[in-house]
Amino acid sequence: MVQAIKQPVVDFYTYPPIGTDDWRYLSQTALVRMLELQMLSRATLLDMANAESFDQAADLLSATEYALPSTRNRFAELEGILSLRRDELRQLFSQLMLNKAVIRIFRMRDDFANMRLAIRKVVTKKPLDTDFSGDGNISPEQLKGAFEQEQYELLPDYLQEAAEQAVLAYYQTKDIRQIDFTIDNIQAEYNLKTAQRLRNIFLLGFFRIQIDLTNIRTMFRLKFIQSQDQFQQDKFFLKGGYLTLERLRLALDAGYEALGQLFFVTPYCRVVEAGANYLTSNKSFLKLEQQCEEHLTEFLKSTIQIVTGPQPIIAYFLMKENEIRNVRLILTAKKNSLDTKLILDRIS
Repeated sequence: MVQAIKQPVVDFYTYPPIGTDDWRYLSQTALVRMLELQMLSRATLLDMANAESFDQAADLLSATEYALPSTRNRFAELEGILSLRRDELRQLFSQLMLNKAVIRIFRMRDDFANMRLAIRKVVTKKPLDTDFSGDGNISPEQLKGAFEQEQYELLPDYLQEAAEQAVLAYYQTKDIRQIDFTIDNIQAEYNLKTAQRLRNIFLLGFFRIQIDLTNIRTMFRLKFIQSQDQFQQDKFFLKGGYLTLERLRLALDAGYEALGQLFFVTPYCRVVEAGANYLTSNKSFLKLEQQCEEHLTEFLKSTIQIVTGPQPIIAYFLMKENEIRNVRLILTAKKNSLDTKLILDRIS
């Protein structure tokens, strides 16, 4: 029997509220509604996954913005085309979003990713070369300069804190995972504080769902490796989501067959049940990743309720990013002759 625990009261069944209309975004919302109609359909992605070869999968994109040239080595052109589409998407998002603070918070994803990479290079005695993203709020040159001079105060406050705490966490344990966890924790906390400061209900709900899904993934991975160190387990969970840390701790001790019952009163019952069933049958996290992605996407799709506002702009931006990732995933899997069933399990 799963132990009864208290769950914070939430005012939603599956997805949190998304806020109200903002009529300043009337023309921007109309544009993204039109662009949404041009996105790849689920049927197209499934047809690509079921294609017999990379070339057949690529041919299904011939009438889309992802069309690959008819050259001998089409795969070599893939990353350039996808990078171009991603850059165009980010430029469009910057043009449509009136609140520049929202643009900055999404550009911070690259800042934090660059910070993870930089610290990993520093602690493993590798050179700070040029493989940093240039899409963040600060340039790779500024980041490299701060590390080379050991002057973290040259960085914005959120990155200065991330650098100092992540380096300290690593040298306390010599565990490279502590770098990622420390930065993930600071990033999650900063996202929540920014959404609250902006009084953006939609972003606040989005970031809290992200935290929950990250914690569910962490819980499954800790169970899979059968981690017994309760102190270390607690350190790997992020705070600020809708799920209580107590529920996640109990899930670590419960059998996979009991996880559905444990999460039944939460919005993530289907995610957990599907992930647990697939993991026990296939020793793989593919279905868990697919279910987490689907849950977040369905929340973004709930912005259809909004007539006009920043919510549809943000949702389109994130769903389009996910589309680009799925195109890369499917075509890369086809190029490497991955089993079709595995591709389908990941995307459907």
